[in-house]
Amino acid sequence: MNIVMAIIKPFKLDDVRMALNDAGISGLTVTEVKGFGRQRGHTELYRGAEYNVDFLPKVKIEVAVPDDLVDTIVDSIIENSKTGKIGDGKIFVYQLENVVRIRTGETGEEAV
Repeated sequence: MNIVMAIIKPFKLDDVRMALNDAGISGLTVTEVKGFGRQRGHTELYRGAEYNVDFLPKVKIEVAVPDDLVDTIVDSIIENSKTGKIGDGKIFVYQLENVVRIRTGETGEEAV
């Protein structure tokens, strides 16, 4: 099993969530985060004064998926979160050693 973690623009969350649901993902974790990549934030004008916005709002999505669905999930996230502009985000995939459902004690893929 793997964890697929995607950091995307907040307004793309509903599109990605619906696409993951269509791909068979029944559960995911979403966290509102702030950060920056290559764009290093931007400058805004507020009431005549300029100020730097260093950390941009993003959404982090984490999904536990079986090995055979990883490529499908990654492609789905890319297709539904891409705007073609800087700051679209990143996707990280890493191995998941084990999962345990607390209520029943199930482990592995059955727990997901």
